[in-house]
Amino acid sequence: MPELTAQVARAVAARGPYPLAMRVRDELGELFADAEFAEAFGSRGRPGWSPGQLALVTVLQFAENLTDRAAAHRVRYGMDLKYALGLELGDPGFDASVLSEFRTRLVEHGMEEKVLDLLLTALKDRGLVKAGGRQRTDSTRVLAAVRDLNRLELAGETLRAALEALACAAPDWLAGAVPVREWAERYGPRIHSWHPPASTSKEMAQVYGRDGFVLLEAVHALDAPAWLRELPAVQVLRTMWVQNYHRAVTEAGAEVKRQESKDLPPGRLRLGSPYDTDARYGLKQGSWWTGYKIHISESCDDAADQDPAADGQAPIPGADGPPRLITGIATTDATVTDAEMTEPVHHMLAARDLLPAEHFLDSGYASAELIVGIKKNFGVTLVTPVLMNSSPQARAGAGFNRTAFTIHWDKREATCPRGDTSTWWSPATLRGTKAIVIKFDKETCRPCPVRDQCTRSKTGGRTLSLQPRELQEVLDHARLQQGDEQWRAEYATRAGIEGSTRLSRSPG
Repeated sequence: MPELTAQVARAVAARGPYPLAMRVRDELGELFADAEFAEAFGSRGRPGWSPGQLALVTVLQFAENLTDRAAAHRVRYGMDLKYALGLELGDPGFDASVLSEFRTRLVEHGMEEKVLDLLLTALKDRGLVKAGGRQRTDSTRVLAAVRDLNRLELAGETLRAALEALACAAPDWLAGAVPVREWAERYGPRIHSWHPPASTSKEMAQVYGRDGFVLLEAVHALDAPAWLRELPAVQVLRTMWVQNYHRAVTEAGAEVKRQESKDLPPGRLRLGSPYDTDARYGLKQGSWWTGYKIHISESCDDAADQDPAADGQAPIPGADGPPRLITGIATTDATVTDAEMTEPVHHMLAARDLLPAEHFLDSGYASAELIVGIKKNFGVTLVTPVLMNSSPQARAGAGFNRTAFTIHWDKREATCPRGDTSTWWSPATLRGTKAIVIKFDKETCRPCPVRDQCTRSKTGGRTLSLQPRELQEVLDHARLQQGDEQWRAEYATRAGIEGSTRLSRSPG
């Protein structure tokens, strides 16, 4: 640390709240060693910026929600960042593009989580984050860096992208394979830059389809260079046409037709862009987008849950309580549901030895099977609302819903509110899941004076459907808990994660 930088920065910081960047340097020292990133950087070539310093800038950039340009500006003019990075006051910093290049290099070398792992290791050593306690997880959408296109535009732009790639890779071959002059007018400008009349959309879709098949046949012809079909843009074109077009043989010959919406592949397989082939169409809370979904986990201990003196640690200067620290990040395509990520999230936390004792989640992550499974496999209690009873009586708020019946699991029978016993108990499979079906004799139910409050059947007896015992008992307990005011107040802890997810999807 240059002495002048330390003196000036500390003198300025003494007049207001102590800056986060300076607290990080004071408490954690030089957080990221260059050696940790050695495999992503060559030992030869022109000198570059320290990867350890770029990693720290990346962390602070996220914490302050800065774009690359704003982060580079702060490094150039901000004394707090110069202090954190150990720079001379006159250091001019770096160009904003360096940050993007740094992230790209990490991704190319499979080091996406390296910065987070190193940061969490340092925080664990200081006792700021540890296994046990409380954590919360939520997901949010991430927009792909592509333009949203309708099916017509998607077909045209995919074909245009393939032609662009072939024009660069094999211009002479392309000139002899397709009518270049005619197609240059049709596919020269980007498809989204002009809007054909709605009356011609069906005709344009067929034109795109025919032209796409012509190009694919030319690329796969025996006299065409074999390497052309290996071009990424050509492979995307082939996949897009398999998903969106087919050829029907008629008396007049082969006729190109566009797939009906019902015949399209499921969203998890369907391409949404010719440029980002991993982006998918997603739906969350009634909002559609093209891209990905990110799941963020963070600590959420209260001040009463953490005793710094017990760990021999002093509290961070200027901190009001235990810091909210991100413990895990998982990115999926937009079609993956939250429930599919509940177990993987816990595996990631277990790999870092950061499993919580209580994990606050919204109902999208939970089911009776997951509540039981996570507790059994990881020792973690999921604090989450579950879906309420969906029987007609429960929805109407009147009559005898399932909770009005006493279940005798060992005897394999149930007792109704009037004291009658079921006559049928049988394991079953309902909508692909294991269940238990319980029936009451129709001769018992038919003369019952409260029959209208119990079943809508005109002739049969009451029927109950339960999950297997362990799951049903967990579900009943969770439903009972979430009606309690104290539980609701405690569950409000989860709401704080929404601030982190909003930050994660902000520009930059």
